[in-house]
Amino acid sequence: MEVLYETLLAITWPQVAMWAIGGLLIYLAIAKEMEPTLLLPMGFGAILVNLPLSGAASVIEHLFDIGIAGHELFPLILFIGIGAMIDFEPLLTNPKLMFFGAAAQFGIFFTLCAASFFGFELNDAASIAIIGAADGPTSIFVAQELNSNYLAPIMVAAYSYMALVPIVQPPIIKLCTTKAERKIRMVYKGKAVSKRTKILFPIIITAIVGLVAPDAVALIGFLMFGNLIRECGVLNSLSETAQKVLANLITIFLGITIASQMKADEFLKVDTFIILGLGLVAFVVDTFGGVMLAKIMNLFLKEKINPMIGAAGISAFPMSARVVHKLGLEEDNQNFLLMHSIGVNVSGQVASVIAGGLILAFFRGIGG
Repeated sequence: MEVLYETLLAITWPQVAMWAIGGLLIYLAIAKEMEPTLLLPMGFGAILVNLPLSGAASVIEHLFDIGIAGHELFPLILFIGIGAMIDFEPLLTNPKLMFFGAAAQFGIFFTLCAASFFGFELNDAASIAIIGAADGPTSIFVAQELNSNYLAPIMVAAYSYMALVPIVQPPIIKLCTTKAERKIRMVYKGKAVSKRTKILFPIIITAIVGLVAPDAVALIGFLMFGNLIRECGVLNSLSETAQKVLANLITIFLGITIASQMKADEFLKVDTFIILGLGLVAFVVDTFGGVMLAKIMNLFLKEKINPMIGAAGISAFPMSARVVHKLGLEEDNQNFLLMHSIGVNVSGQVASVIAGGLILAFFRGIGG
């Protein structure tokens, strides 16, 4: 009874607020089915580490030290699973889709300037900007490498907005396009891509990125290794394991690990809410950049592009591609944009890693 009394006295309002945040994440995971493998452990972990007089926080922090703080182990291993999920065939059959992946990274550099304007140090501003990559593992890797003081809100913002893509993107896409543009039909002219090409692609991309952006080699290397496992044809069982068991398991560990950084006294600060706001701005600008590039290209193309596919250039794979496909069907139930948007989406995955490498090349060594 005495222990219970002491525990109740130790409860603070910030801790209660974090319980509410954790409960919201759990609600989104279960009721709305938004990235449940991530948001459910993150929400539960946020409650767990904010229980007064609990020893759970130190245990989870130890997991953080092993999986993220030490050698960014969890993000890199997760990239193997993501690479095994990706089919680059839509991109290989239509390489110009890569332009949309590049355009959708504009939010990174816009947010870098905005974060600097709000007074964040350059290493922190660069880390915050990577939220615009819409790529959780890249955000964690870059923030850790740049010794950012805001790793927790960056991780939470990156993964939360990834989960909220179905809510965030549609109104922006509709605002940037006309009904007629959203009804543009695109014929998928997929040509057979040889097995040799599919095997050589991840190897060549890794080599090219290694020359252009050496700091991105770890990220792109693990991503492309996962894809090589998928395409080589001799490791099918390993590919299935990487796509399902490995990816889901590491995502659960990441969610719990991220929660270790969501302690009330460290998380509930003005800077945290500014970072969450900047993350949202990054997503908006990314979506806008991809759509506007498609609209500009349409000025010169005889065969018009549905500008909505440009929005799939963010790295939130495959949620963003599905959002674009669904919007296309809402306007015209015979307008199938999935293969085009998937091609753009996987190009965004590669572009975000390269952008992360460039950020590291420019700003490494600035942090403390």
